[in-house]
Parts: sequence; structure tokens; C-alpha cells
Amino acid sequence: MPPAAPDEVLSPSQLNTLARNLLEDTFPLVWVEGELGNLSRPASGHLYLTLKDARAQVRCAMFKPKSNWLQFVPREGLRVLARGRLTLYEARGDYQLVLDHMEEAGEGALRRAFEQLKARLQAEGLFDSERKRPLPRYPARVGVITSPSGAAVRDVLSVLSRRFPLLEAEVLPVPVQGDGAAERIVAMLQRAAASGRYDVLVLARGGGSLEDLWAFNDERLARAIAASAVPVVSAIGHETDFTLADFAADVRAPTPSVAAELLVPEREELLRRLRQLGARLRSLQLQRLRQAMQRGDRAALRLNALRPQTRLDALRRRQDEAARRLAAAWQRRLERERARLRHADAVLRATHPQRRLAALRERLAALAPRPRAALLRRLAHQSLQLRGLARSLEAVSPLATVARGYAILQREDGRVVRSVLDAAPGERLQARVQDGQLRLKVEGGGEGEA
Repeated sequence: MPPAAPDEVLSPSQLNTLARNLLEDTFPLVWVEGELGNLSRPASGHLYLTLKDARAQVRCAMFKPKSNWLQFVPREGLRVLARGRLTLYEARGDYQLVLDHMEEAGEGALRRAFEQLKARLQAEGLFDSERKRPLPRYPARVGVITSPSGAAVRDVLSVLSRRFPLLEAEVLPVPVQGDGAAERIVAMLQRAAASGRYDVLVLARGGGSLEDLWAFNDERLARAIAASAVPVVSAIGHETDFTLADFAADVRAPTPSVAAELLVPEREELLRRLRQLGARLRSLQLQRLRQAMQRGDRAALRLNALRPQTRLDALRRRQDEAARRLAAAWQRRLERERARLRHADAVLRATHPQRRLAALRERLAALAPRPRAALLRRLAHQSLQLRGLARSLEAVSPLATVARGYAILQREDGRVVRSVLDAAPGERLQARVQDGQLRLKVEGGGEGEA
């Protein structure tokens, strides 16, 4: 075999790059269902695992943050449905699947489909409480749509016969799981609702897995329940089981037995109610009888009143009564007028001019001394003020100084001599002393102290 040309020789990294590009271009996005194995979650938070079946396995990786978004806890042996991109890890030449989504297979997928369909029907208003109808209080005939061989039908019939034996219950047989079960249930429900035979319809089934109950999550069944002309009670599975039929039904019962209890009253309660109604009926009959007797008595009295003599006697009594009432009314009016006159007389007496003049004289006599007293008080007050002012003036008056032996020198023009320089020799001055004035002549001076 001839040696390869230099440009045809590949390095391991080149070969792995070509293989990776080929894988990613050929398989852009794939779904794979298999069993979990070799689970590993290092400190980085990434998730490493293998998906395997009986004959092969494939390495997988799910990187953060998608590995933190999982809605379940991965564990060894769990069957899952994964979506990812096929690639090759060039550093080791490992073929692997890089996952961006993973969920539990089987029931997990069913649960997702259930939630999506439920959200869509709810957005349409199919489950609104406003469209749900109340159950009849005393139904005469009930149609039970269920498997004739299951425990649910026995529970329903047993409770109905025990609580209300008068009720007619008809079993409408259908398969409750498996292929074609949903179509059979829808057809039976539509025929029963259109027949007009039943006052209420019951969908009943025992418990099971989500897959076992899947026939009751069919969209056609939910729409048939909502469109039914007859109220529908849903009694599917156990108390914790919910199906779309439960949300679409007019009433949801947690179990078939509870559904039967909701449909009919307790026999003892009904008998007690009948006894109460009987007692009430007898009471009403006695009341009606008494009323009829009273009406008969009133009719007899009216017949007696129609005789002429009786009517004349009644008219005389009415005339006498009217006369008494008229006399009493005149007497009451006379008393009111007398009272008004007495009041007017008292008012006139109280406002007579002579009485008012006397009152004014008394008031004047009481007020006469008040001006003189006020004047005396004012004079005394002003006298005190004057004496105070005199004392104040006396304290600052130069006459007080003169009285102590001093004299005030004044020139002829009245100016006070305060210094020797204010008087010239030969000038005449006046000296004011305590008891008069002295006329002086300056002989010398005019010089101050050195």
C-alpha cells in the first residue's frame, strides 16, 4: 500500500473536530428515552450520567443552570425522557449528548400533557364555576356510567339502596381504561344525556395510576361533560386523584361512595323531614279551620246587622256617640279659650304703664347714689396722683437745695451764674435764698482758682 500524502494525514485533534462537526450537523436536536445510570454531580453543579437500555448506553452531560431546573430528583434506574444536542468531547474523543431538558418518562410525560390540556381548557372557561349546575334535590333516576365489574359500581349501588331505596339506578356499562375507552365513555354520556331518562349522571371509577385514569383526561370527554344537558357528577379514583372530568363536571366527589351520598338524602333524615312536614301540614289545616270558623262568625254578625231594627239601633248609637264627642269637643275648646284669656290678662297686667313707671323709679333711686360715689372715688384717686407728682417734683426742685442754706445766683437776664467767669466786676446779680431775693454787686473777682 503506498504511503499517504502529507496533506492527507490528520492529527487526533483534527480528526475529533471533524467528527464533532459531522455529529452536530447531522443531529442538531434529538429526544432519547432510557434508564439513568452512572449519575455524578461534582462541585461545579453540572450533571453527568448515562442513558441506557438493554443493549447500549450513551454518555450525557447537563450543565448549569439547566441542571438546577429539573422538576424531579434524578436517581439510578429511573426511566427518563431527555432532549439534547449530539456532540463529541474533543479532548478525550468521547461521544456524548449535551442535554437541555429532562423529565420522567411515562407518567411524567402524561402529567405534562395533562397540565397543558388543563390550562388550555381552563383558559376557554370550560371549568368556570358559573356554568356548573346544582344537583336535583330528590332525583328519581340516576345513570351510573362505569365498568359493570368494578368495585366502584358496587359501592355506588350499595350506598344508593341503603340511603334512598326509591331511587332508580341504572348501570351504563363502559370500559374505564385502555384503548378506545375514552370514545366509549363519550358516546355513552352523550346518549344518556340525550335520552331524557335521567335526572343526573355519574362517572365512576376506582383508583389507579395516572396512566390507568387517562381515559378520563380526554379532551372530548371534558367537552361532552360541559355540554351535557343533564348534571354530571365525577367520582373517579381516590380523594387525591384529579382528572379533567373532575374539573368539567358539575360536582366532583372524592370517591364513588361519596358521590352516591351527595346524590340522595339519608333515609332517616328524609323520614324525619316527612314527619316535620306532616306536623306542619296538620298545623296549617287547624289554622285554616279556625280562620274559616272566624269568617263564619263574622258573616253571621253581618247578616244580623242587615236587619232594619238592628241597623236603626246602630245608627242611634252612632248618633249618641257623635253628640257626646261634639259636646266634649266644645268643652275642650271652651277650656282652651279661657286659658288663653287668662294668659293674655296676665301679660297685660305685667306690662301696664303704671307698673313699668314704678319699676323705673325704683331703678333710678338705686342708681342715684352711684355717680356721686364714682366722682368721690375719682377725686381721691387724682389727689393721690397729684401728691405723688408733687413729691417727685420736690425731689428734683432746686428750691429744696435752697432751703438747705444754698443760694442761686442769677444775672439780670435770668441766666444762672455757674462760674466766676460768668460775672464781671461791677455787674449786678440776684441771689435767690429760701425766703426771698438779694440784689448784689460784684466788687471784684472774675478769676477762678489757680
